[in-house]
Amino acid sequence: MKRITIRIGGMGCAACALKIEDSLKKLEGVSDAVVNLVEGRVSVEYDPETVGLPSMEAAIEEAGYSVINEHLTVLVGGMSCAMCAQRIESALKELEGVSDATVNLAAEKAYIAYNPSLASAEDFRRTIEDLGYEFMGTEGDEEIQEDQGPKLRRIAVGFGVSLPLMAMMYLGIHPPVNEGFFMLLVSVVPFAYVSGPIFRGALRSLRSGTLDMDVMYSMGIGVAFLSSLLGTVGVLPSSFMFYETALMLASFLTLGRYLEARAKGKTSGAIRRLMELQPDTATILRDGDEVEVRADELVEGDEVVVRPGDRIPADGRVLDGESYVDESMITGEPLPVLKTRGSEVIAGTINTDGVLRFKVERTGDETFLSRIIGLVDEAQASKPPVQRIADRAVSYFIPSVLMVALAAFLYWYLVEGAGLLISVTVLISVLVVACPCALGLATPTAVTVGIGRGAELGILIKKGEALEVAGRISCVLFDKTGTLTEGKPEVTDIVGDVLGYAAALEARSRHPIAVAVTERVMREGLEIPGVEEFRAIPGKGLEGKINSQHVIAGNRVLMDEFGVEIPADAGKLESEGKTVVMVAVDGEFKGVIAVSDRINPGATAAVGELERMGIRTAMITGDNRRTAEKVAREVGISTVIAEVLPEDKASRVSDLRSRGVGVAFVGDGINDAPALSEADLGIALGGGTDVAKEAGEVVLVGDDPLDTAAALQLAGKVISRIKQNLFWAFAYNVILIPVAAGALYPLGVVFRPEYAGLAMALSSVTVVSLSLSLRGYTPPARRLREL
Repeated sequence: MKRITIRIGGMGCAACALKIEDSLKKLEGVSDAVVNLVEGRVSVEYDPETVGLPSMEAAIEEAGYSVINEHLTVLVGGMSCAMCAQRIESALKELEGVSDATVNLAAEKAYIAYNPSLASAEDFRRTIEDLGYEFMGTEGDEEIQEDQGPKLRRIAVGFGVSLPLMAMMYLGIHPPVNEGFFMLLVSVVPFAYVSGPIFRGALRSLRSGTLDMDVMYSMGIGVAFLSSLLGTVGVLPSSFMFYETALMLASFLTLGRYLEARAKGKTSGAIRRLMELQPDTATILRDGDEVEVRADELVEGDEVVVRPGDRIPADGRVLDGESYVDESMITGEPLPVLKTRGSEVIAGTINTDGVLRFKVERTGDETFLSRIIGLVDEAQASKPPVQRIADRAVSYFIPSVLMVALAAFLYWYLVEGAGLLISVTVLISVLVVACPCALGLATPTAVTVGIGRGAELGILIKKGEALEVAGRISCVLFDKTGTLTEGKPEVTDIVGDVLGYAAALEARSRHPIAVAVTERVMREGLEIPGVEEFRAIPGKGLEGKINSQHVIAGNRVLMDEFGVEIPADAGKLESEGKTVVMVAVDGEFKGVIAVSDRINPGATAAVGELERMGIRTAMITGDNRRTAEKVAREVGISTVIAEVLPEDKASRVSDLRSRGVGVAFVGDGINDAPALSEADLGIALGGGTDVAKEAGEVVLVGDDPLDTAAALQLAGKVISRIKQNLFWAFAYNVILIPVAAGALYPLGVVFRPEYAGLAMALSSVTVVSLSLSLRGYTPPARRLREL
């Protein structure tokens, strides 16, 4: 028997613990399960021969709870094609304790979700190295970049020798000694030097029982060199000497990998640029003196001084000073933001003109910048469903190509009688020209660059799946408060002596309307009375006892629920589009407080841009219909769902989806989290709560709803580029493999192996270059805002 510990999320009481224990104990092979509710863990004793971790995790999730795994990013060296990534991914997933593993060929990283009770970084290192690849450390360690110098030297040697040999052949220049032995002596050492890594990669793959591109390339250049050797010693005719071709092929293959590595290195540029925003040092106040320290030594509570031109080293709140801060690198907003006492400042942003003194609130991994980097890195590890096409194709690719190469050789040699020379040339060309690397790179490079570009624009796409879902959105459902409006309402009217009553109740709430009421009381210097038996009634209002009187404050629904008669003139303020808080004492209507929230400046443009894109818009709110319809008219929305309780928002989203509507929900509050999760695509505004950001698949760092359209446009562009990449990758192989197999030979055209090598080198570079073009993409909605 074996015992492991599994971390669990979502438990709230002893009943939860019992439910999880029962679910696990029902599994065959589990002898005991004990939940520690305080630590959020379950200890399971089980028979590993009968039941595994995936079954236990599935049982926990079926019970309605989530499994919290550790996550580790491992840097992997030595991968040459999509087959390498698939081998490592499969091997890691087979390790006990690994819940999921994704290998990003473009980023040269493996993203692993695992249970630390069963697996460790040492297990991952051993597995990767046993496959013949390099374990280059984990994310957070000093990243080791592959040295491209050896590749450049091999390229220089390969072309430096092969080009003169080829020139001699075409110009008819003959050496003074035996031509075959001369070519062998000149090329054998350069060939061994240039092709060495390819043959070593092939041996590594064969030892682990896998076929990959190194095996195919080794066969291609190996056949070319071996036939040359046989031609030199007289076993084959002298026309079979391909020394310069073999060396040039190896050089082209190395050139392709060099260019591919250079291009892949640029795909993760967004994360590197974000990481470079963090300054190395900071100036803090200690006993009244300014002291310079390392930024990573800052702790919560430190007071930091930031001068003009300095980057802010941590998240915090301004204590003193006034200055404009450039936040464009975080939010994508081009204009600097004025910071005064009480304003929040974000690590990595630039202080432009004044001196600020702020108190540190978050450092290290807790800063907003660090969380953005984490989100982007996690998103780049994910795979959109469209990648399954490429993964499935790659798994069949190499065996299919080997069969085509052998069939082409046999056809031209045995059936057509074209001769051994032509047949061998066809064999070599097919083996060299085929390239699944382009297929393997088509999706991850576009996802990596596209999500990185989104981060630069203040659009955080948390999952690769969200990119594909965005293309199916036909309706965007906006929450009103804090999304279409600024979420900072102010009291505009008070009818009756009700401010004190309302403030006493609202002081216990964190709702924006409650904040507006309490701020008004504080401005007027009124004393807020105490409350007993306070109760919040979600979506309706508040109730409590004030000086032994039963007081309720809320909307019409609440008044109706308590049987309070509402005067006819009470709706006048509602007709003006204001949110009204009605107050009743001991069942008698006492008056109203009207609150108004300003329309978000980008709301109208957002609705207009979405409608232009052919996407319907709608608004949902718990507010009264009159207020809701007035806001909707101002921003151009025709469909209004009003007077909806918070818990009903998700069901309204579900209703739309059940009718075949692809729904994106845009919200910012804690009450929006269920709706964000229920929607096909949840879009959380950055100014909202952390809960909303957790629930949404897309986070808009700024508070501009126009970025909703920009996010959908960016997602559409990335998916379009992925499909474009896949088309060219498939088209390249579909067209050139038949050509290499001799399809044009009846016309007198033979696709020489060195041309096949050049074409192979350019295929992956073409796909990666198409993905890199996303780095300069700006969504039309963002350009509209910048006008």
